[in-house]
This record gives sequence, C-alpha cells and structure tokens, in this order.
Amino acid sequence: MSDTDTYPVRLTIDYPEKMDRVTTLVRLITVLPILVILGLASGWVATDSGGQNLVGLLYIAVALMIVFCQRYPRWWFDFIRELARFTGRVFCYLLLLTDRYPSTVDEQSYHLEIDYPDVKSDLNRWMPLIKWLLALPHYVILVFLGVATIIVTIVAWFAILITGSYPRPLFDFTVGVFRWSARVMGYAFWLVTDQYPPFRMT
Repeated sequence: MSDTDTYPVRLTIDYPEKMDRVTTLVRLITVLPILVILGLASGWVATDSGGQNLVGLLYIAVALMIVFCQRYPRWWFDFIRELARFTGRVFCYLLLLTDRYPSTVDEQSYHLEIDYPDVKSDLNRWMPLIKWLLALPHYVILVFLGVATIIVTIVAWFAILITGSYPRPLFDFTVGVFRWSARVMGYAFWLVTDQYPPFRMT
C-alpha cells in the first residue's frame, strides 16, 4: 500500500464508459443553476455585510480552535467535508468527468474520503499558522496543472462530441489534478492533517 493510499484525504472518481453528446455540448449552460447553489452554499455569493467570505472565516475559526483550544468540532469537520464533496461533484460535471447532474446529497461518482483528526494526537497546535505558507510550492504547481486541465477539458469536449467517450488518459490526468488539489486543501485549509501532501497525482 502506497503512502497516498493511507493519506488522510483520498479521492477517486468513477470513469464513465459513455458520455451524452447533447449535454456535453451545452454543459456551460446546464451547469449554471448548480453553480449558483454552490456559490450560495460556500459563501462565494453569500457573504456577510462586510463582504467577508463566510467559508474563509469558518476555516480561520477552525485554525484558531486548534491553536488555542486543541479542538476540531465534529460538526465543523462534517460541514467542510460535505461542502468539499458537493464542490467536487459540481466541478466534475463542469469539467465533463460525469454526465450525472450534481446532487446536493448523493455521493454519485465523486468519492472523497477525509479522516477526522484527533487534534491532540494527530495535529500540532501551531501548524495551522504556517501550513498555508508551507504549501506554497503546491500552489505554484497547481496553477500550471489548472491551466493544463482547462486545455485537456477542451480537447476532451471535442473527443466526446465525436466519439461519445472521454479519452481515458485525459480523464486520469484531470482526476489526478483533482486528487492533488484535494490533498493540498486537506493540509493547508481544511486542516485535517499535518502530513505534507505528496507531489504526485496518483
């Protein structure tokens, strides 16, 4: 078993054997309603009166509770995990990894597992203050991988319209970028582990 199999943040996405050409053609239109719902749920649209991102404040609150109280409330963890899963389902649909319209409840083809940490034994109480900075090399790489993912998605869009299927190597690449990003989020922002994310897609 590799270190990535035991990493506290694990992600798999089911490969679709066949894709619907019509929904693929109009994906940027059909995704709009669920994007609005995601924006409201995550605080990208729903902000407080001062214009602060509510989810950003939630993560800051978790960091402060780890630092000062050595606690990570289970309900906070559950909310962050379910919001991450919902976000993943929406972006899977947007990036053509699935034809299934994103559910606000059901797992569907996006399988994100996050281990709930025992703060006192698994987490260094001072690490939340610097994790976001330590992850800087990952941010740089993920910017380039994000650009590559957009290009891959455009190529896949044409391939689906012509063949009715998402080329497996392109699918695996995009899933790898999702997986890498999820590990970085788990380390630097969800604060569920002190184990530094591996520099790999698998």
